[in-house]
Amino acid sequence: MPVSTATTALRPPLPSAPRSAPIAPASAVFLPREHGSWSLVLEPLALGLLVAPSSAGASLAVAAVAGFFARRPLKAALTPDDTVRRRAARRAAVLLSLLALAGLGETVVLGGPSALWPLLLAAPLAALFVHFDRQNESRAAAAELAGSAAFALLPAAFATLAGWSWPVALALAALALARSVPTILTVRTYLRLGKGQTANAIAPLITGLVGLVLVGALAARGLVPKPAAGLAALLLLRTAFFVTPLRPAWPAKRVGTIEAALGLLYVGAMTAAYRLS
Repeated sequence: MPVSTATTALRPPLPSAPRSAPIAPASAVFLPREHGSWSLVLEPLALGLLVAPSSAGASLAVAAVAGFFARRPLKAALTPDDTVRRRAARRAAVLLSLLALAGLGETVVLGGPSALWPLLLAAPLAALFVHFDRQNESRAAAAELAGSAAFALLPAAFATLAGWSWPVALALAALALARSVPTILTVRTYLRLGKGQTANAIAPLITGLVGLVLVGALAARGLVPKPAAGLAALLLLRTAFFVTPLRPAWPAKRVGTIEAALGLLYVGAMTAAYRLS
């Protein structure tokens, strides 16, 4: 064996340089995993801002979005985990919480506390969702319904901040509820049926029908534009298509894309109807 080779073989290995701790990506810290929740959270905010715009409403939208994104880092910051992830989660939680508080404070200054009474209706539903989330049951039907309904009530606050009367403000929230609640039940039922599991198709059909009747009654009284009833009927047809034997064998991603497109259509058409009425 050559001397150089022997020396190399007998030489102790050099200590390896310490590996730097992996940096948690932003998406792993505060972006919600439930992609369907994005649409059902952002649609009511967009509806409220477009139909009843105001500076105070814009501040409320900032507070609502910041609070939505703060949920996951707040939970991660309180859960035993690796140090890097917890540190990143704490920073994100603090920044987003401060942004939510600042947005809410500016809303009170610009619009006055008396105009925020619709938040009292949304608060119990938000608290119910937080309860489920702390039990790691955020994907339960009751949790998803409570969370989506809480955001669906926010358009009423946008309306009161813009100076609308309480009946018209609540009617605007009813339009958001007629979209969100049947959608949650429809998608959940479709996915369960697609997996060969038992699911009750009556619940989404009934909620869709109730939404149609409610929106039709509001349109007849002049509290919402008349085309709103046609959009509610379209949602009911969507539900019937997805939960009856007519349903297609589509993957969840395609259904989510269709629902997102339907949500954009719903918000855009409602906005146009209000502007033209």
